Amino acid sequence: MAPPTGTFLVAYLGDDAVGCGGLKTLAPGLGEVKRMYVAPEARGRGLGRRLLAALEDAARDLGLRALRLDTNERMPEARRLYETSGYRAIPPYNANPYAAFWFEKRLG
Repeated sequence: MAPPTGTFLVAYLGDDAVGCGGLKTLAPGLGEVKRMYVAPEARGRGLGRRLLAALEDAARDLGLRALRLDTNERMPEARRLYETSGYRAIPPYNANPYAAFWFEKRLG
């Protein structure tokens, strides 16, 4: 999750780190969002949506044309964020034992 094949972003409220998200290249033109997290005390402020958008911008800068991600059944808010951000359900693309949902978004 470091250039030139990825990135890792940290979100701040003031001086406090309250969120993060990583991006890594899976194959030419295809990336994966990993470890996206917003601390409970920072939720409800649109920070997750802004963090996801920043990861998508970083993916475009890396030349990626699509992003994938996975999540589990205990994260309905995350699923809703991905779905309302243009991610579509896809068949499993990895063997993550904790994942129950897999998504992909084509980047414009």
